[in-house]
Amino acid sequence: MREFGGPEVLVAGEAPDPVAGPGQVVVEVEFANITFVETQYRATGAGPFPARPPLVPGNGVGGAVAAVGPGVDPALIGRRVVSGTGGSGGYAERVAVAADGLVAVPAGLAMDTAVALLADGRTALSLVRAAAPRPGDRVLVEAAAGGVGTLLVQLAGAAGATVVAAVGGPRKADVARGLGAAVVVDYRQPDWSERVREAVGGLDVVFDGVGGAIGRSAFELVERGGRMYSYGLAGGSWADVPDEAAAAREVTIRRGPPGNPARLLALTADALAEAEAGRLRPLIGQRFPLERAADAHRAIETRATVGKTLLTVHHP
Repeated sequence: MREFGGPEVLVAGEAPDPVAGPGQVVVEVEFANITFVETQYRATGAGPFPARPPLVPGNGVGGAVAAVGPGVDPALIGRRVVSGTGGSGGYAERVAVAADGLVAVPAGLAMDTAVALLADGRTALSLVRAAAPRPGDRVLVEAAAGGVGTLLVQLAGAAGATVVAAVGGPRKADVARGLGAAVVVDYRQPDWSERVREAVGGLDVVFDGVGGAIGRSAFELVERGGRMYSYGLAGGSWADVPDEAAAAREVTIRRGPPGNPARLLALTADALAEAEAGRLRPLIGQRFPLERAADAHRAIETRATVGKTLLTVHHP
């Protein structure tokens, strides 16, 4: 990626093999993670990633440790791991990452499942633990057919909540129903919030992965003492909810990422353990070979995807 712009700025090419520096390992990548925020970063440079072009994009990978740098235990070689990359380097056959940022993949878990949970699993677990939905709570999940949304539907349902899924289009509605959502609405329709009101009355919890006007409409459905957790900007901005409006109804609002690096590692490990135990199942809706990263970004941006999108790099 030599400049910011459309998906076409992602071009396959050759780069020198990475070398593990002190405290690092080299991972032979099997699958690379893609998140919506990476498409925003590619387009405009907006987002949490510090690097600037030219660069190899990609913020999460899974594979086997191929080499270790000075000060790193050689016993790690061959271990199956997932890891963040610090914001760049992931769309590649090999990447050097910090050894203290590795999360071991349980023996019984497929690597593609682990990578699908690397970012989305920790986000979903963090949100559900913070919101603590109770049996009978009415919980709205926006973008319920997306990577995080599909996990939130499962987790909220397992907690005994009545899950209301807001999605864009019939295909995504079918996905949400298949995951156990009790009520499904299409938030592309102008009366979607009225349909929620008719179905369940108000809401106790909102998981806002869209923001913007949809997030604001969702806030209006939250009953006194409810909770709203905003974690995504698919709509281009946080939901415009004035503090005084939230205070007037005693609605708790939280925005932003799930925590510091140590907490993120712990949440990722927990997500992988939940998946190994069969209690969490990521929906991998589409896979693209590494050289088609531009097509993967294009599909995400045009809202043509469901669940998680992965880049397939190596087949062990």
